[in-house]
Amino acid sequence: MSLDPPNYLNSLQNSIRARPIPWEGAVRAQTITERDLKKIKAVDKVRKEQRKQTVEGDIEGYKSLLLGGNNGKSVLESASKRADVIQYILVLTGDLINDVPDLSSALVDHADPYKPFLPLLSHSTNPEDPIPLLTSSVFTSLISTAQRRFPKSTPKTDEALPKLYKYLSGLTKSQDSGLQDIAVQEYSALLSTKKSRELFWKQRHETVEPLIDILRAAVGANRDSDSTLLSRGTSIRSTETSLGVGLQLLYHVLMVLWQLSFEATLVGKGLQEEQEILGLYSSLLRLSPKEKTTRLLLSTLLNLLTPPPNRAILLPIAVSVRFPPLLANLKTRHLTDPDLLDDLKSLTDLLSEYTAGQTTFDEYSAEVLSGHLRWSPPHRDANFWRENASKIASENKSELPKKLAEIMGKKWENDKQVLAIACNDVGWLVKECPDKRSELEKFGLKARTMELMTESDESIRWESLRAVGEWLRYQFEG
Repeated sequence: MSLDPPNYLNSLQNSIRARPIPWEGAVRAQTITERDLKKIKAVDKVRKEQRKQTVEGDIEGYKSLLLGGNNGKSVLESASKRADVIQYILVLTGDLINDVPDLSSALVDHADPYKPFLPLLSHSTNPEDPIPLLTSSVFTSLISTAQRRFPKSTPKTDEALPKLYKYLSGLTKSQDSGLQDIAVQEYSALLSTKKSRELFWKQRHETVEPLIDILRAAVGANRDSDSTLLSRGTSIRSTETSLGVGLQLLYHVLMVLWQLSFEATLVGKGLQEEQEILGLYSSLLRLSPKEKTTRLLLSTLLNLLTPPPNRAILLPIAVSVRFPPLLANLKTRHLTDPDLLDDLKSLTDLLSEYTAGQTTFDEYSAEVLSGHLRWSPPHRDANFWRENASKIASENKSELPKKLAEIMGKKWENDKQVLAIACNDVGWLVKECPDKRSELEKFGLKARTMELMTESDESIRWESLRAVGEWLRYQFEG
């Protein structure tokens, strides 16, 4: 999948191409050999067609120049103490790989194609250091070539990929959106095979988490804040200016997660449990400024929700974060992309089929078991609690009250509303099932509710006070 090269990287490469290098001095200092210099000059600052013809006439020679061989070290290893030479050779290598496909194939056929590049990734911890930045670009091109040439992967590629992912993850954590975009685009170029996606997911705390943080920044949210986001009722027609990140970076991050979603059975449950992806994507759909971002959001959701192993876990949560009305709202927009419209229909049909057989109790249960509460309709519906409180309190060995206790045990620093909602539910349970007070107390619900009466958040204080009031009504009974 081809994406436009990042401007930041293009600018750096052009600057390096324009620099004069004292090649003869490098030869005298034995930084490079006469043979190396001859090959470099033959392709340096010449027309692309001439360069291609020169390299194709000496594929083995240029392969040896860049990777080393029987005749000596790679020029990158020989020039290890000359940063200017290394930077220039890295840019030249990238140009040769892009301009001469036969050379790219020959390089990845080498017994150890990544050896000269691996040490350069750790050349510096400064994310703006040109050497690891340029190395990652060349490295990505080489691995992408290897993936096309050897679809089943190779041990050398499988060993190198995690090291490249680790470096790129550092760029995604940068405050510089230009560096972030370089990393994300290189991720996208690397995620073309099942093995590369599996390795990416294996390192998800380094690779996926920073991408999710970028998406949360796009919707103006910190981690864990989905219930607050959803309660705002953000307009689905919000403009691009409402985003917390640039449109290009947003699109590229969504592209990477879309590619990852092709391993839905592997990643679906984890993306929800660890990152609450469905709530986040619900918010992103409301804010999506362009059809191309909406298309990626819907396609990713369809990939994640479709596999049978994921349905039981993710479909109930999709309903609880209000996807059915959101998709209905999307249908009222003037959308023209045929793939987007197909995915919108497929998602709508999938959720309609699921909700047709669900009760309000099922929806409430799924929300609680998801571990993240939102102000969905059942929480404040007196009829719901009258009809279902007893079932909630006792079904499956009191599974739901125990889960409420687990939810209340967390601090929820970035989403205090969760604690207010939990206190609301505890109050209803005590009110409608006074005979279960002792059992609920054993789960720690009373003690935690009383602790929350001193919270700084007004809504938590109010809901906890109301819940404790229900307990006090019965303090002289039994």
